[in-house]
Amino acid sequence: MSEATPFDSIGGEGAVRALVDAFYDLMELEPRFAHLRGLHPASLEGSRDKLHWFLCGWLGGPDHYVERFGHPRLRARHLPFSIGIRERDDWLACMAAAMEQVQVPPALRARLVGSLANTADWMRNRGQPA
Repeated sequence: MSEATPFDSIGGEGAVRALVDAFYDLMELEPRFAHLRGLHPASLEGSRDKLHWFLCGWLGGPDHYVERFGHPRLRARHLPFSIGIRERDDWLACMAAAMEQVQVPPALRARLVGSLANTADWMRNRGQPA
């Protein structure tokens, strides 16, 4: 029998959507994430959908993002945005808070935060060490 994917462990597509909605709700409501919110478009609907589609596949579920847009090319798609240490840390803090809010199991949360931290650091395009 195969091991459950993180997608399965988190609770499937509905749970991923709840996580994404919690993430963007926190970004809109929490003053500590105002800077991060300011980097996004006025309407977050497209951002919500894209992150949901991406995370479904990244977690081992359906590849909705790839089906719609092809390979994610995360770094290339984010190059137009100034992403430094503050943006990386704010994004990670917001996602960690969202995971806690929707009650992602602690062991899975720690595993996901570790993986997301590596990706978020790779996304930085300013403030790089010389």
